[in-house]
Amino acid sequence: MNTKETINQEVNEQTVLNDTDVNSSCQNNTSDTMTDDDTPQTDTMTEQTTEDKSAEEQIDWKDKYIRLQAEFDNFRKRTLREKMDLIQSGGSDVLKAILPILDDMQRAIAASEKSDDIAALREGEKLVVQKFIDTLRQKKVVEIEALDCPFDENLHEAVARFAAGEEKSGKVIDVIERGYMLGDKVLRFAKVVVGE
Repeated sequence: MNTKETINQEVNEQTVLNDTDVNSSCQNNTSDTMTDDDTPQTDTMTEQTTEDKSAEEQIDWKDKYIRLQAEFDNFRKRTLREKMDLIQSGGSDVLKAILPILDDMQRAIAASEKSDDIAALREGEKLVVQKFIDTLRQKKVVEIEALDCPFDENLHEAVARFAAGEEKSGKVIDVIERGYMLGDKVLRFAKVVVGE
């Protein structure tokens, strides 16, 4: 082999070695670069995905809140409307029960104009009053017992005091206006005179 060929061969081998070193070092640099670049990109993508999910959750919660608020508002309005209907229908029920008594009173007045029999007229009046009392009892309205009962400020309203002796002291001796209760609630207090 001649010197020239040997030198060429050595140069070629060095070039091949240098190329291999350059390639491997490029690959190492590239892989390092890719690893370094991939990690921040992945973190950035993860942060963006988390932010997107968080924003979507906030929108969902806000939507749920608005819907719940609207449902509650509708519920409140419906409840008020039902309460008003109940009050009106309750009043109409009582009025319908009283109308037949009004008819009886008008008949009694017409009969009193044509008849001179006082006893029969009084009997008719008593029947109408009894019918009215029975209708009130059906609606759970009862009269408050007051006469000769001990004075009770929860049921009676004293309008006067009279000296009536020791037996009647603190007791109701006269009823000026009758009182009524609806179940356990006082509709109207009995106005009474109390003995001293």
